[in-house]
Amino acid sequence: MLAELSLATVMVILTVIIHAVGLFTVARLLRLEELEEAIEHIHPMSLRGFGVTLSVILALIGLHGVEIWLYAFVYDFIGAVEGLRNAVYFSTITYGAIGYDDLAMADRWRLVAAIEGINGIVLIGWSTAFFVTLSGRMRRR
Repeated sequence: MLAELSLATVMVILTVIIHAVGLFTVARLLRLEELEEAIEHIHPMSLRGFGVTLSVILALIGLHGVEIWLYAFVYDFIGAVEGLRNAVYFSTITYGAIGYDDLAMADRWRLVAAIEGINGIVLIGWSTAFFVTLSGRMRRR
C-alpha cells in the first residue's frame, strides 16, 4: 500500500504542476489577446472571439490529454495495465471518473487508479472554473 500511495502522491503533484503551468500559459496568452481586443475593440462574439474560445477549449483538452497519457505511461511502465493502448483507455475512463471497471488494472495498483479519479475530477473542475471565468469576462465587454 505504501508503494501505491507514494506513486499516487507523485502523480498528483506532477499533474497539478502540469495543470498549473498549462493554465498559467493559457491565461498569459489570453492577457495578450485582451490587450489586442482593448486596442482594436473586437467584439467577443466575433469570429476572433469564437477563435479565442475554441483555442482555449482545445488547449484545456490537450492539457488533460497530457495528464491522462502521463498516467497511462506510468501504468504501462509498472505493468499495472497490459499494453499502452489499454493503459490509455483505462487512464481516460479513470481520469474522467467514468470508471467502467478496474478489472484491467493489477490488484496491486488499484489504489493509484482510485486516486487518479479524484485527481481528474479536481483538475477538470479547475479547468471548468477557468473557462467559466473567461466566459464571464467576455460577456462584460
